[in-house]
Amino acid sequence: MVTCHIRYEIDPAKLQEFEIYARMWLPLVTRLGGEHHGYFLPHEGKNYEAFAAFSFESLAAYEVYREKMAVDEGCQAAYEYAKQTGCIIRIERQFMRPVLN
Repeated sequence: MVTCHIRYEIDPAKLQEFEIYARMWLPLVTRLGGEHHGYFLPHEGKNYEAFAAFSFESLAAYEVYREKMAVDEGCQAAYEYAKQTGCIIRIERQFMRPVLN
């Protein structure tokens, strides 16, 4: 299993828009073969940082997801929404191997 951990730098004045964006992605990742572990939005501390994590059975499965995502209407709509609202300033991705029960 491989987990994609995403750190977002967001516009704090557009937290509501970012939450809409996040809610758009939750079913998309699942529909395209991943397991979404959720988005984590600022509550205390840094008001410009948010996180997300989702897993796939392998890095190869993640690559298949990326191919599907590139042509999926729902995914493209989510990207366009983020672009139009300007809620995301920067995205950093890293891949991790989870330790689970």
